[in-house]
Amino acid sequence: MKKISLLFIFLIVFINAQKLTKSEISLINQGDINTALPIYQTTDSHQHTTLLNVSTEIDPKDPTTATLVKRMKESLLSTDGGVGIAAPQVGINRKVIWVQRFDKQGEPLEYFLNPVITWRSELQNLGPEGDLSIPEFRDQFYRSKVIQLEYVDLKGQKFSEMVEGFTAVIFQHEIDHLFGILISDKKKKEENDEYLKVDAFKKSDAVGR
Repeated sequence: MKKISLLFIFLIVFINAQKLTKSEISLINQGDINTALPIYQTTDSHQHTTLLNVSTEIDPKDPTTATLVKRMKESLLSTDGGVGIAAPQVGINRKVIWVQRFDKQGEPLEYFLNPVITWRSELQNLGPEGDLSIPEFRDQFYRSKVIQLEYVDLKGQKFSEMVEGFTAVIFQHEIDHLFGILISDKKKKEENDEYLKVDAFKKSDAVGR
């Protein structure tokens, strides 16, 4: 009986944790829902704090989640060559990302809810990265060449897939955002790491994410 009670409490806490707050709903619905949300910048102290916060899961079936997904895509399309964006970059600390799929025909943009990297290859690539939230910042970073990804869509359906190459780099970059990790802070943490270098990047690698 005690185990059932604890499980019930955990379930309630989990469901409540997914619910968007009033302030989040207000921000998502502010202005025309068919337009881009402003992209947060590290040059603004309040926005920088939001970018450093850890994101929580989101309810995929909440109608406001669909609005956030739509507006995030508009935000990404409003940039000059951006290939990915995470919800913290539009002021919402929730696990939502958009990624351009260079590994698929037509290189489509796709959204991912509550994405989790469940496995990373030891083999790493070294390549340039920028960030839509960090003006004029570019540097070289190591990323796993192959990852296994799990996520859900707006219907709550679960998916799992292997991703490699430049697209895997974008996923790792955007999921870092969900943990409050910025590439401007990441460099120092990599200084003592050693990886096998493999050049597997596209010529467009240096665009912002």
